[in-house]
Amino acid sequence: MRVAIVIERIETWRGGAETSTLEFAHLLAGRGTSVTVFTATRCVSPPDLEIVMIPVTATPKPLRPARFIAKTTARLRRDPFDIVHAITPMPAADVYQPRGGLVRETLERNVAMRATAPRRMVKRALAALNVKRRTLLGLEERALRPGGPVVAAVSKYVARQARAHYGLDGARVRVIFNGVQVAAATEAERAADRAAVRREYAVANGTLLILCVAHNFRLKGVEPLLHAMARLTRAGGRDVRLLVAGRDNPVAMAATARRLRIDDLVTFTGPTERIGAFYHAADVVAHATYYDPCSRVVLEALSRGVACVTTRLNGAAEAITDGVEGFVIETPDDVGELADRIGRLRDRRMAAEMGAAAARLGPRLSMTRHVDEMVELYDEIVARRAKREELSVNS
Repeated sequence: MRVAIVIERIETWRGGAETSTLEFAHLLAGRGTSVTVFTATRCVSPPDLEIVMIPVTATPKPLRPARFIAKTTARLRRDPFDIVHAITPMPAADVYQPRGGLVRETLERNVAMRATAPRRMVKRALAALNVKRRTLLGLEERALRPGGPVVAAVSKYVARQARAHYGLDGARVRVIFNGVQVAAATEAERAADRAAVRREYAVANGTLLILCVAHNFRLKGVEPLLHAMARLTRAGGRDVRLLVAGRDNPVAMAATARRLRIDDLVTFTGPTERIGAFYHAADVVAHATYYDPCSRVVLEALSRGVACVTTRLNGAAEAITDGVEGFVIETPDDVGELADRIGRLRDRRMAAEMGAAAARLGPRLSMTRHVDEMVELYDEIVARRAKREELSVNS
């Protein structure tokens, strides 16, 4: 089978969608499938798959997604594939997998996270003037018209969005829960990582270490997490630390930590290549997101045996049984609930039991399982197409 994967940008520093797409492509190619990735990113093809650059740099930046899709569609007409699997919305695809969430829902959540009605009104007006967002929304609306691609939703949360925004259900939407590829670690390696990270950031053994991993601090709920930290210190003492790992600018959030008088308990580490070691050092991963179709951070943490606290605005929350592998709160603005759930993990026995339960989820959260289910969908699409062609010939 020949599979084309279409994604406008594929640099993994951009976030989880790009990282997941490349993980998926490599695993799919490892099964003997011929995989070609069409992207506007200039990069060298690895040995196991082909990367084809579709140049759009001469196009005004806001219009590049549409130009990229138009040029890729023309290229695929000349060289057809068995399956066209689009991450960027593409009307001519067989599968549309909005790894970053549906464009319409992303726009609505960006408006909803503003605290007041006037701010939401301003944000909605600015979004309406954003040419790139309007371009992406137009592509998605065309793709999700009748007769378009199957939506491969990375969570039930995304499937509900497809139904709410576009009226899609049944055969047009398939939930194929997100997956991650996590390297196995021995207990000795985990212990060494834990000791090294805690030593580097001066975290005592008896201190509850909270880890937040985010590249967009506002969207991923760092501010309510800081307020939850302040409540934790007032309720149970200052034996708690927060590490925030990610490339976003920390100036505004650091100022909030100072105002809350917890700046000595919060460290913004910047981006790290040692995220596995950070997970091993943490007692709990807090992901108080305002919107996440299915967070890799939570899936990686669970797979590594770390209890998680997240929100129902995160599709990855579907992997957690509340109170077993972690806790799920309604929204990031439930600061009291967020503080309470994190604070419960000061109980070392509870933290250990939740971590062990989280680790048992590993096979269900694997990218290998995700690939298995996606290949089943590919096979169904190819079989349906062959049946239609047979009926057309015989009619």
